[in-house]
Amino acid sequence: MTETAHAVSYVRSSEVYSADGSKIVGLETSGGRTSKGAEANPGFFSGFLTDPRIAASGLLAVADVAATRYYQPTLRSSLDPVVTGNGDRLRFESFSGCCGVYARLDILTDGLDGGEVGQGTTNVDVNTPLRIALSRIHANDPLYLRVGPDELAVTTLDGPLVEKKVPLPQRWLRGFAETQVIASGFDLRAEVPAADAARFLRSLPTRGRVPDLWVLPVGRTLRTTGGPAPGAVCLPGPSRLATLDRVLRHARTLRLYGPAVTAGSPPVASAWEVTLPGMRLTLMLSPQVSRGFSGEGAVLEALAADDVQADTDLISALLAWEPRIDVADLAAQAGLTTHRVRSALTRLGTAGRVGYDAAEAAYFHRELPYRVGQVELHNPRLRDARALVRAGAVTVDGETASVRSGDKVYLVDHRSAVMGCTCPWWAGHRGGRGPCKHALAVRMTTRGDN
Repeated sequence: MTETAHAVSYVRSSEVYSADGSKIVGLETSGGRTSKGAEANPGFFSGFLTDPRIAASGLLAVADVAATRYYQPTLRSSLDPVVTGNGDRLRFESFSGCCGVYARLDILTDGLDGGEVGQGTTNVDVNTPLRIALSRIHANDPLYLRVGPDELAVTTLDGPLVEKKVPLPQRWLRGFAETQVIASGFDLRAEVPAADAARFLRSLPTRGRVPDLWVLPVGRTLRTTGGPAPGAVCLPGPSRLATLDRVLRHARTLRLYGPAVTAGSPPVASAWEVTLPGMRLTLMLSPQVSRGFSGEGAVLEALAADDVQADTDLISALLAWEPRIDVADLAAQAGLTTHRVRSALTRLGTAGRVGYDAAEAAYFHRELPYRVGQVELHNPRLRDARALVRAGAVTVDGETASVRSGDKVYLVDHRSAVMGCTCPWWAGHRGGRGPCKHALAVRMTTRGDN
């Protein structure tokens, strides 16, 4: 998967200057999108954080994930966290090198001390010098942070550091698209006090071949079990939670989110959220260590519908950098059903323009430099399904449809919510990674899509 380079230009170089007897880091920014439209040199935030040490630990946790491959580990990566200003908060997001772990640090209003939060999105390079500076932050150190669309600077008592923006991997775009759909199906499954959470997390096996675990709430604590059960949360690859150690000493509670499961359910994704003073750190784990979010297929149903494009254009025009997108309000404004609004938000998510916050059970607005629908170019199942429809390969007869693909014919049960198919993809995944190309082609045909 190739990366997309973003051109950056500045009116002048960033510099350190004095004002009113203080040293200030002045960062020059390149063009970006804000609530006022495109601006040549916008800014997001300039001010202090209420708890520098916790904020620094949270930023390092997000950077840890961006620099790690949990599946088939290799040398450390140099992937770059994304930062979004939502008017009342800052969100720092990243994916692991294998795209199987998503991390987000939300610095909320209570975590910001002075300075208005702007509205916009960019990615930032958190490299070794910046990581060293963050690791040296103490509780009483003033941490002055200024974030622009193309640069991040942290000023401590030791002096300024400025980090430049670099390309954002295409695989992250697909990860952003998938995680917002998957997380929207989560509910809060457990909440335990920090001390009990710390004991539980530190008791987890992290070395050798560890089988996939399931976690159940028991009173004020958690216990592991070997299989799924109602109320359980999936924990594939416990070592993927290790980065939470950076913030556990500051934690208030640990919250677990996941979809509803029953006995016999396959592995599913889950989210682990540490609540902190004025902040939240969330790790979202893919259903298996070997599976990256970029290939989960959760967006395919929404992308396959022809009429979603017009809805997407309308909803896009109504978004206003909301930290919490009210689906019912958008539906009323647009004159659409909530189902159609959610499908449009899913499509916007394929361009990284929508995320989902399980803690608030709400979507949020961000902007990444990708076109809506670009992810379709990188999704072979969707491309192949459209080709099958154009070739007239689908025949619908009662509850079963047949799809000719090459020299074979596959049968699809199109009346069920999860359409089964006789193809090898369905046999291998049983719907766990989205519909196969044959089921998508049948869905398009029965809806009359072109």
